[in-house]
Amino acid sequence: ISNSGISYFSFLSSNNQLETMKSVIFAAAIASAAAFAPAQTGKVSTSLNAFEEELGAQAPLGFYDPFGMLDEADQDRFDRLRFVEIKHGRVAQLAFLGQIVTRAGYHLPGDIDMSGNSFASFPNGFAAIGGPDSIPGAGTGQILLFIGFLELGVMKDSANGAEPGDFVGDFRNGYIDFGWDTFDEETKLTKRAVELNQGRAAMMGILGLMVHEQLGGSLPIVGEM
Repeated sequence: ISNSGISYFSFLSSNNQLETMKSVIFAAAIASAAAFAPAQTGKVSTSLNAFEEELGAQAPLGFYDPFGMLDEADQDRFDRLRFVEIKHGRVAQLAFLGQIVTRAGYHLPGDIDMSGNSFASFPNGFAAIGGPDSIPGAGTGQILLFIGFLELGVMKDSANGAEPGDFVGDFRNGYIDFGWDTFDEETKLTKRAVELNQGRAAMMGILGLMVHEQLGGSLPIVGEM
């Protein structure tokens, strides 16, 4: 085969490789464009519509799901998220109230351990469990065990062998109900909506206090951080 023949076949081979590379680049471009194409939202919208009238979708935001946690969710998924929201809201309200009360100088009377350390002798806020002057590790362990007991045996819709509550997050369990059964349905919905709003505000509030605690300074009502 002459040099011209070799050059011809080399040209064909190079040309084929060039065409192959063009095809690969074109396919990659199509795939990239498809990745940024608008997603099909019909099915998601249908799923979300089922929750737009649920308790908690209220002014000023209405139905607000910025992270898409309810995309294609069913009722069980919604109930689970609502259960967690109510529980976290209740814990946050207690935490926020605890911050205000202890920083105002009110503490439990007596000693926290057998060594004679009083409740008032420990710092407030996160420093009580995570700072250099925090309570002993055994005390923190007891707190965690108590929380676990509440989580597994008390803070449930059907704890203590009781029938499931009237709604998700109903922890009455046949005990204290503060006259709940005497309210009409409209009053019950109003009180549940108030609890949701207060819980949401408390979650933001305790998060803000935790941040300010690290930054230091003083806050109105709460006091010195």
